Formats: sequence, C-alpha cells, structure tokens
Amino acid sequence: MRQLFIVLILLTTHASVAQNRNSVWVFGDSSGIDFGSGVALPIVSAMDGRGSCASISDINGELLFYAATMPEYFGPAGVETFVFNQNHNVMQYGDSIVGRGWYQELVIIPSPANDSTYYLFSISVTENYGLVYSIIDMRLNGGLGAVTQKNIHLQNFKQVDCINAVKHGNGRDWWVIFRKSDFPVSSNNDFYTYLITPAGIQNVSIQSIGEQNVTNLGKIAFSPAGTKMVFINLNGVIELFNYDRCTGLLSNSIPIDNGVLAPPEPFYWGCEFSSDGSKLYVSTNSDTSYLFQYDLAASNIPASKDTIYLIDSLTNVLGALKLGPDNKIYLCNQYYNGFNTPYPYPDSVYNVVNMNLSVINFPDSLGLACDFQPFSFYMGGKRAYKGLPNNPDYDLPALAGSPCDTLVGLVEAPENLQAALNVFYHTTWEKAFINASNLKGKTGKLLVYDMHGKVVYSESLRIQNGYYTRDLSMNGRADGVYLVVVETEQERLVKKVLID
Repeated sequence: MRQLFIVLILLTTHASVAQNRNSVWVFGDSSGIDFGSGVALPIVSAMDGRGSCASISDINGELLFYAATMPEYFGPAGVETFVFNQNHNVMQYGDSIVGRGWYQELVIIPSPANDSTYYLFSISVTENYGLVYSIIDMRLNGGLGAVTQKNIHLQNFKQVDCINAVKHGNGRDWWVIFRKSDFPVSSNNDFYTYLITPAGIQNVSIQSIGEQNVTNLGKIAFSPAGTKMVFINLNGVIELFNYDRCTGLLSNSIPIDNGVLAPPEPFYWGCEFSSDGSKLYVSTNSDTSYLFQYDLAASNIPASKDTIYLIDSLTNVLGALKLGPDNKIYLCNQYYNGFNTPYPYPDSVYNVVNMNLSVINFPDSLGLACDFQPFSFYMGGKRAYKGLPNNPDYDLPALAGSPCDTLVGLVEAPENLQAALNVFYHTTWEKAFINASNLKGKTGKLLVYDMHGKVVYSESLRIQNGYYTRDLSMNGRADGVYLVVVETEQERLVKKVLID
C-alpha cells in the first residue's frame, strides 16, 4: 500500500510539472495567462496583436520570452514580429523579424544542443519572403536574452498559415511542419518537415498525402501524445492523420470533412484535441459561429459531430482553441461590430466578448458533459482577438520503448562547426539581414562593397557567443549586387546580396 501511495504521488507530481514550460501564455491586446500556481490567473503583457504569438517559460514555469506579430511598434516597417523578454520589453535585436499579423505564423523551439538557445520560426502567408528562423540566446544581458541571428532564409515560397512543431520520439529533437501555399493559383497536398537536432536544422523533407489544400488560411494541431495530427482550413477541410514521432511521417488520412463548401456551411478556424486525445474540437466563424466536438473513438468520426455551441455573429466570432496546462480548452472570442472584426480595437470597445475567454472545462467528456462555459474566464480588463499562443508541448517525453528512444545515457561530442554568413534582403523594408555564426573572434568589422569594389558602408562589430547579427538599411542604394563582408581577427566571410 505504501508503494502504491508513493507511485500516486509521483504521478501527481509529474502531471503538475509536465507543462511548466508552457505555463505562461501571452496573446491579444496586452493579455496573458499564468498557469504556474495550478490556477489560471490573468496577467498583463506588452503585445497588441490579433493573432500570431508564441511564448516559452523555464522548467520552473517562469516566463523566459515571447514573440508576437504587431503593427508599427517602433517605426515604418508595417506589421512585423517582435520578441519580448520576461520584463515585457523588446529584447535586444528583437524587432524587424518576418511576420504579417496572421494567426499561426510563429513557433518557438528549444535548441536540442543546449538549454540556453532557442529557434523562432516565422512563415510568410501573403508575401513571398518564405520561411525564416531567428535564434535567441538567453545567456546574454543578464538572463534577459538577445536575438543573435535574425531572419535566416530557409524557403522562398509562401506558406499556409499553419506552422507547428512536435517533439521527436527520442524526447530531445524536434519536428517542424508547415505547408506550401499555392493560393490563389492552384492547390497541393504537400507537407514540409524540418528535423531539429543538436547539429542544427536538417534538410527539409516533403510528403504528399491527404486532401488538396486550396487556401492560405489553415491550422495544424497535435494530440497531447503527439501521435495524431489534424489539419483544418477555411475552405472546409478537417483531416485527421496518424503521426510517427520517430520518422516525422503522416499516415492513415481520415477526411472528417472534405472541403466542399456550400452555404451556410461555416469557415473552420480553430482546432484542438482533448487532454486524453479522444475528442477533437473545431471552431468556426461565419454568419453563425459554431463549436463542434468529434468523438475520435467512434467507428464513424464524421457522424459523431456534435454542436456544443452556436452563436449568431452579430457581436461575436469564435477564434482559436488551445489546451491549457490545467487540461481545460480555452477559446478566444473577437468582437464583431456589425460590419467587421476591428483591429486594433478602438479604446471605446471593451465588452463581455473581447474581455473574456470561453472555456471547455471537461473536454474529455462527450457532448454537453464537456461543460462549455462561454465568456467565463475574465482577462483582468484586457482583450482578445482570434489568436492564442502557438506553443507546442515543450515537455513532451520520449516514446518509452519505441525504436527511436535511444538517447538514455548518451552524450554527444560537440562538433567543430565552421563559421557561416547568411544575408537576406527584405524588399519591402529595404533591409539586409546579416547573420554570422560560429565565429571564433571577439571583434571585427562589417564591410559592404558595391559592384565596382567601392566600400559603401563599414562599421565595427562585436561578437556574442560566436554570433553576429545586423539589420542594415539599404534605403537609397542603387539596384544591383553588393558584397557583404564580415572580418574578425581569425576569419573573413563574404556573401553576395541582390538589391532590386
């Protein structure tokens, strides 16, 4: 009996800390939630964005940093992504990161190489800047962190608004998954995946599976165990897959809805699994907004569809769904003024719709037993739009006993990585994002040459933990090819960049 009591204590303790790195959410207009005490409590944040955001805490549940797409926070760049530290100030070099203010553009991934650096992936939904990543190093600025690499280019095509990530079955590495957008020209059924290991970002793989996607607005969600994945889109597709955390491959596509829209069928907006993975919830927004539940244990999943809630969109549209560390599902609501969903909200628009989240208290239960309570979580006077944090389960354990659970007791020798230089030119912002990594020196010089060999820009540079980053204005420069040179005491790196 005593042994059973100890086991129960250990299980309870594990459940209480399993989501520590997901303890703090930041979203909407200065909104946030801290789950660290075991009770969801509202907090105040520095972001004011309608959608894309992500946050991460340390193993004790204390906020480390968060990222959000926001309009013109400091200057004329338009909507961009900002990274904020735990004091809710913009992190050093944490501005001018790619992002256009959609809803699932950002995801934060801890580096498998160490416990101090993090990847921030960012996609381009409506502008052709492709997929980029930035690196955050929390060893800098007294633990407040700094962005040490910014907007490193991985892909040059538009993506569907649905990037997400799940931990590899070995419990250390990560899979990052996204979709190419051919909207409005054509469709595809391609899923793109990167593997993140201690050696860095591995080559992308492409898998063609399931229904054709014909829109640039979608969502991807993983089950709590990471073994199921759902994709939904605005055009009416709900598709369930098995997911192999060892290989990163999808299988067993189950079309819950095939995407053939006919009015008044709603637009699918948010999706989330219940804590035990047995139920799927989907939110919509159209002339009438719905919250649907699907029983994934049913022999006919599409036929198990149950309407948990509906509301005429006279003042309200439903937004994202997100499973909290307390195993409740939270649903955000955006105010509708009869003509549109305003963003940003006027200072006069504070109401029950945008100042509260709705909550599914028992999402593992069928039908109305799930206890959906609209507008039941008060956000302390702050407001929500249609987006909640796109946080993966940072603490998902290894698949014990699986073929890829091979890391126990292994220590990998660090690699002697070569210095590298990346330059990405953002045509709208007229900025060259210059990033150097694995530098051996401490100080050096940045030089920019025009096509005639003339130095058109130079400055001294300082290296932080082997990294150097600089976003350099090229406004007023003539079109053409430039050479970007990073010189240190020990190396000289050169990269061409085209300004057009």
